[in-house]
Amino acid sequence: MDRVPSPESSARVPSTGPLKVLLLENIHPSAHEMLRAEGHALTSASGALKEDELVERLKDVHVLCIRSKTHVTERVLDAAPNLLALGAFCIGTNQVALKHANARGVPVFNAPFSNTRSVAELVIGEVIMLTRHLADRVREMHAGKWRKVSAGAHEVRGKSLGIVGYGHIGSQVGVLAEAMGMRVLFFDILTKLPMGNNRSVPTLEHVLEESDFVTLHVPSTPQTEGMIGATELARMRKGACLLNASRGTVVDIRALAEALRSGHLGGAAVDVFPEEPEGNTDSFATELRGLSNVVLTPHIGGSTEEAQAAIGREVATSLLKFAQTGATTGAVNFPQVELPLIRNTHRILNVHRNVPGVLRDINRIVSDLNANIHAQMLSTDPDIGYLIMDLDQDVSAQVSAGVASLATNIRTRMLY
Repeated sequence: MDRVPSPESSARVPSTGPLKVLLLENIHPSAHEMLRAEGHALTSASGALKEDELVERLKDVHVLCIRSKTHVTERVLDAAPNLLALGAFCIGTNQVALKHANARGVPVFNAPFSNTRSVAELVIGEVIMLTRHLADRVREMHAGKWRKVSAGAHEVRGKSLGIVGYGHIGSQVGVLAEAMGMRVLFFDILTKLPMGNNRSVPTLEHVLEESDFVTLHVPSTPQTEGMIGATELARMRKGACLLNASRGTVVDIRALAEALRSGHLGGAAVDVFPEEPEGNTDSFATELRGLSNVVLTPHIGGSTEEAQAAIGREVATSLLKFAQTGATTGAVNFPQVELPLIRNTHRILNVHRNVPGVLRDINRIVSDLNANIHAQMLSTDPDIGYLIMDLDQDVSAQVSAGVASLATNIRTRMLY
């Protein structure tokens, strides 16, 4: 890994006391309340910030809190010497330059669990909407047309639901669908324990060919980009429906629109798109607009008050644990370290390049100062190591200074 200049050289980070926290994009008040209760200094903005604005605002910020619209680029991270941690109050973290944050010693925390139920309930609701053609009936009623028809409308009981990606959300969808009498099959690249009578199948093709409804719950990766295109749509049953509440890059929208126009697919529900407006006042265009039995929603899968409150609490809890103890459990880009507090010691946090001999050099500094280590925990990834060390109080400042002076140092901080 290339040497990244240590943020410590120009940082103004308090060892104890309040941190400066910037919260963007209307993060739920539950997070504000938790952070403020611990005495941290909060500033906020209702929307996302452009790169230049973010660079200017982050000069003195210790913790940045964002949602999905704020892009934290390498340039932004390089312009934030005091930044200790970043909280992404959402599931995805593809809006953050994670590898560069790792190189600069900045752990990134997200909320992988908190909106699971909200997304799962939306998917089940959309399955019912599609099988009853409710979007068309609603639109007709608003236009003053009364069309009481049963042709093409069905119960979901006895129908098959195929789930692509059987993680937190996919498995919850399976549980709810089975409770409604649906047959559930799923495909995941990892071996997953089926919930209830949900059935694992060996390939994506099995899901596409055997399902009346196919719902996607996969992350945004090079492997999932465009994974549902014309070939995959052609494999689906005639009259089947596709649902995507995962990532907009997963589905070829043009191919989906063509499969709907041709009548091969019976409907679709799409909550995420390859390109989305930056704000609620911007216009939106897609080839799916105006097509029969298509449910379009503006990326609201996790947009319930319950989910947003839970996300606020989940990420704020991770940030507070990091601020108070140095714990990185749950960080998406960082070695996982969590060490219980020990009374009457000082805690040193060190992020360093993962090369041979670092721990030897650190322990030599400790030994030369005749310091006593009460507890020490190190974890590494291919690029960096993260060390938490509890020491006698009388020499902790000297040890911290010695560790920070090592050539392998990225960031060293005496927490308390």
